[in-house]
Amino acid sequence: MNFIGKIKQLLIKYKSKLITWSIYSLIYSIWVLWLGNYWFFFGIVFIFDFFVTKIVNWRFWRKRKFTSRKERFFAEIIDAAILAILAVIFIRTFFFEAYTTTTSSMEKTIDANEHIFVSKLHYGPRLPITPLSIPFAQNNLFFAQNYKTYIANVSLPYKRLKGISRIRNFDIIVFNYPEGDIILKELPDKNYYQLCRQIGVKTVKENYTLEYRPLDKRDNFVKRVIGLPGDTLQILHGRAFINRLPEPLAFGNQFNYIIKSRGELIDTAIFHKLGVSFYDINFNRFNSIYRVPLTKSMYRTIRDSSFFKAIVRFENIDPTTVYNQIFPFNDNFKWTEDNFGPIVVPKAGTTVALNVENLPLYQRIITAYEGNKLQVIDGNIYINGIFAISYIFKSNYYFMMGDNRHNSNDSRNWGFVPENHIIGKATMIWFSADKNNKGLHKFRWNKMFKFIR
Repeated sequence: MNFIGKIKQLLIKYKSKLITWSIYSLIYSIWVLWLGNYWFFFGIVFIFDFFVTKIVNWRFWRKRKFTSRKERFFAEIIDAAILAILAVIFIRTFFFEAYTTTTSSMEKTIDANEHIFVSKLHYGPRLPITPLSIPFAQNNLFFAQNYKTYIANVSLPYKRLKGISRIRNFDIIVFNYPEGDIILKELPDKNYYQLCRQIGVKTVKENYTLEYRPLDKRDNFVKRVIGLPGDTLQILHGRAFINRLPEPLAFGNQFNYIIKSRGELIDTAIFHKLGVSFYDINFNRFNSIYRVPLTKSMYRTIRDSSFFKAIVRFENIDPTTVYNQIFPFNDNFKWTEDNFGPIVVPKAGTTVALNVENLPLYQRIITAYEGNKLQVIDGNIYINGIFAISYIFKSNYYFMMGDNRHNSNDSRNWGFVPENHIIGKATMIWFSADKNNKGLHKFRWNKMFKFIR
């Protein structure tokens, strides 16, 4: 038999295997092109061996030939488990992931204790920066809190794949907390930088153990994008203006109101009936005054009722009451959460003039986010030892705010969010429950499988 005849016989013999290999190779090739690392094309050789030649036993946990049904059964179980784990890791890395909200900062849009799907495909998935970590685990092992679930010494450079859309104003985004890079081991819920501003860096370092977290292992926050790179942002009387245009307030936007009570016990029940979060009801028993966040429709309901003596919207016009809490934490910027800016959101490639007056706006960007050494000597600014009167931004930044405007820890409190901190777009609420209620009343049926806007 000639050579061509032998080839034909082999093709007939391995026809189904070659078809399977071709399909998987095509899918794999598309993924490699998306990934942009063409060295991975060598994987096609391994796929060929896995489906066709089978020289290497890639499923080393199972024998080539089984001697009993029991062996085959357990091998199939292991196969299914490993395939499921790999599939979930792949989907979580490149397509979408589930997160749980823990605060009321987006209340009415996304309530506390809601489970949401976050699309990584919209803006492009961010490849893992800390690759040596235990999948599906938090920062610490749940049975041994002193042990990390990752090795921080091994890290990869930031890279984001191409997505199907770009970030737009008012998108709701999940991202890593920008000030979450340093954690106080004794007070993990306390903001390290805020504590340093309150009692001093030296005091904090002398009394607490500092712990560094890699970028992709920092806490996850969910907020609404208010300012895009290059936007000029200003907040007046609690409302944001982007490039001088007022923001379209979302249906769920809330502001704090001061409510004078008549001293009746029915008050709290009324708030619950209106849907005010349990965590957001503050009451001063000495003057019978409530401070609660309300939407416009909730405000009108209370205003038109006869339950309370008076109701007025809160607005902070005194910067001294939020000293060391409002970005950029400097006397040159007497801003509050309700009256903030104007400020230009940094954009990659743009140049900003630098001086000691505006340096607080950009200091953390220059040092922590873009890795430069900054010094101020005799009123002069030096970046990496070179005298500087301007700076060119290397990355894009965003300004985030919560819909629950007076109960949100957001960009007004810690500044801009770097592009490499963004995880994905919040797209759907798939489960919602209020742990303060019981039985079937704890489930928010009207919010389950609801798209987020």
